[in-house]
Amino acid sequence: MNTAYRKNLPGTKVDFFDTRAAVEEIAPGAYDKLPYTSRVLAENLVRRCDPATLTDSLKQIIERKRELDFPWFPARVVCHDILGQTALVDLAGLRDAIADQGGDPALVNPVVPTQLIVDHSLAVEYGGFDPDAFQKNRDVEDRRNEDRFHFIDWTRTAFKNVDVIPAGNGIMHQINLEKMSPVIQVREGVAFPDTCVGTDSHTPHVDALGVIAIGVGGLEAETVMLGRASMMRLPDIVGVKLTGARKPGITATDIVLALTEFLRKERVVGAYVEFFGEGADSLSIGDRATISNMCPEYGATAAMFYIDGQTIDYLKLTGRDPEQVALVENYAKTTGLWGDALKTAEYERVLSFDLGTVVRNMAGPSNPHKRLPTSALVEREIAGADKLAAAKAEEAEGKLPDGAVIIAAITSCTNTSNPRNVVAAALLARKANELGLVRKPWVKTSFAPGSKVAKLYLEEAGLLPELEKLGFGIVAYACTTCNGMSGALDPKIQQEIIDRDLYATAVLSGNRNFDGRIHPYAKQAFLASPPLVVAYAIAGTVRFDIEQDALGTDKDGKPVTLKDLWPSDEEIDAIVAKSVKPAQFKAIYDPMFDLGTVEAAKSPLYDWRPQSTYIRRPPYWEGALAGERTLKAMRPLAVLPDNITTDHLSPSNAILASSAAGEYLAKMGLPEEDFNSYATHRGDHLTAQRATFANPQLVNEMAVVDGQVKKGSLTRVEPDGTVMRMWEAIETYMNRKQPLIIVAGADYGQGSSRDWAAKGVRLAGVEAIVAEGFERIHRTNLVGMGVLPLEFKPGVNRKTLALDGTETYDVIGARTPRCDLTLVIHRKNGETVEVPVTCRLDTAEEVLIYEAGGVLQRFAKDFLESTQAA
Repeated sequence: MNTAYRKNLPGTKVDFFDTRAAVEEIAPGAYDKLPYTSRVLAENLVRRCDPATLTDSLKQIIERKRELDFPWFPARVVCHDILGQTALVDLAGLRDAIADQGGDPALVNPVVPTQLIVDHSLAVEYGGFDPDAFQKNRDVEDRRNEDRFHFIDWTRTAFKNVDVIPAGNGIMHQINLEKMSPVIQVREGVAFPDTCVGTDSHTPHVDALGVIAIGVGGLEAETVMLGRASMMRLPDIVGVKLTGARKPGITATDIVLALTEFLRKERVVGAYVEFFGEGADSLSIGDRATISNMCPEYGATAAMFYIDGQTIDYLKLTGRDPEQVALVENYAKTTGLWGDALKTAEYERVLSFDLGTVVRNMAGPSNPHKRLPTSALVEREIAGADKLAAAKAEEAEGKLPDGAVIIAAITSCTNTSNPRNVVAAALLARKANELGLVRKPWVKTSFAPGSKVAKLYLEEAGLLPELEKLGFGIVAYACTTCNGMSGALDPKIQQEIIDRDLYATAVLSGNRNFDGRIHPYAKQAFLASPPLVVAYAIAGTVRFDIEQDALGTDKDGKPVTLKDLWPSDEEIDAIVAKSVKPAQFKAIYDPMFDLGTVEAAKSPLYDWRPQSTYIRRPPYWEGALAGERTLKAMRPLAVLPDNITTDHLSPSNAILASSAAGEYLAKMGLPEEDFNSYATHRGDHLTAQRATFANPQLVNEMAVVDGQVKKGSLTRVEPDGTVMRMWEAIETYMNRKQPLIIVAGADYGQGSSRDWAAKGVRLAGVEAIVAEGFERIHRTNLVGMGVLPLEFKPGVNRKTLALDGTETYDVIGARTPRCDLTLVIHRKNGETVEVPVTCRLDTAEEVLIYEAGGVLQRFAKDFLESTQAA
């Protein structure tokens, strides 16, 4: 701690670290030029960095250099139950390993405050047209997840510094925004900016409050939990100037879908984006949160707004203590984190986006950055006029129309954190009800807000019954459909889709719509604002011009179109102003966070249940993870195209009986109705291994049948040349002790921060992955599992090298951060090719973690050495 810069915060009894003084000592006048992100990172250094390296670390920020690693110490870790649980399973397994080696397992605890919110376990088995859906879904959730919840409850009592918010209370990001983040922390008499890492790629949701919060993999979160610095280099910080004002009738969803398309094209992948300008000033925190939430969809690491009057208004609205609100304003203005003080910030790159250009938008199919103006939907190939006519004819015959919307879900914190979006949907529903419109009977509708507060303000406005009447009753306060937890379809509808091979779709107000994610029988999915979700439930098909075609007729037979239903901005804003109140937030969150005293567990070691398919002692010092990685004679497990997502690598949705995981669960005695999702089983490596590359939409270029690449969870075993299901191929190679490699295209591993996308391949025996580029979180997870990420040089790829999967591979060279290594390709015909590749161990710390075999192995080694020395 650099006490020379510790000073009293004016007008308070707390201190702060004067970052401006530290920066100005090195470079007078430099502080006012720093972007918001740099100011917060510099404060972290001044307060936490070793004094011996402080100057060199600050120079990286001041001079915008990226030559040296410097430490970042996030203030807290936020987890949802899937990755939070698996992280704590890892720590419980680590305790066992420490005990086996003579150490004290009770000393293995998170050092950094860790908050776990159970929000990813509920499937919408009962839709919003069932008045008892909420309780029925919760009952199913508790029954299916008894093993998991037993373990999570144990962690509350066994680990220090772990708080648990149980199921049924909301989504982690929305709770983080509405309650958990203080914006400015106070610990041991020192005020400092709140920062956090979260085990979900949408953790930047709370960046809307001026809080640096980034999504990390479960393994990186474990590193932070255990008190180790997150080593980083100065990120690329891109300024995005928002100009103009949005047009009437345009929602925050429309804005973020347009921004996602724009920023993807501008290649902000991996960058910290900072929004500023008069357009940013005009956005409420609800609007900002919608934009920050979809940060991973446009590829950035963080999506920052500054602290300003909107922040203060929001903190007051959400019932924060007046003393805390005053502290936030005082600290921000004193330290240059207030919006007005950022007018002088300089960026290496500035982009400009005019809010006035935004039209009503959707995104899809398949990708969140594939913006689709609603006016253009019917003109697309999938919704041509001829197909629209056919869909109407099928409906008239009592058949499910091709292009049917089988799921319409108001879901995800992306939009339900914004009261304007929710109220707009409710007002559209009210108008539809007044005119006698109804949802189509084949549409499974649901409303799953990320906070219980949504129910209170909708009741206050008298609008909840309007949503319920159209089938959008509250089914849960959880992630649900956006996370692939959309539940079962009506069996008759599902069978008709199968028998007729229908093109069925989903429309949801979430942030992800990758193929195969939302539901196995929804071939594609579209993202839309909550009011548009309601409109599509009435339309029942995407073969429909939502802007022009009649959704139905009123009691007089007059056609009703979208413009007849769409509420005015003035109507929305009046209801939000009147109905959303601080007392509602306090009524929900005060009892939720009154955690009381917790009685310590009887043992620091978990009593593993041997028959569990949810929680199992992890095999960190056994099998493939204990084996030597030679990087020699590796065979490809898969040769993959661009844009392979973590949904391809380790899907999170429902487990089908015909899958490898489904067959295993059946053998373990689980009834099919309780197979649950892949995500919920990630605490059991025997189930989760079988999810590796289990997505039915996978395209593996090695899976060639009759001269054509066959889509599915398939690969070809070599040198046999036999195409088989991925899991059987993995078992074959494991029995042969065959080291494996994966060859891939660009943007490998984009998607949610899913540690099992890395764990699964490592347990399969994959030692290296060579790709044209990696998604940030997934690359870090690979390193954390001891898998070597390698990057082709520009212009070189699997196609230019004519790779078909019959080769074997070696990697040679000494491993140092971002060095060049040699990929040696041995072709089937005896030819050998040597290709230079970039070693994507990006820091010295990552090299140490990789060489140890992974992050947990590295921690165990350091832990035992330190305790033995003590």
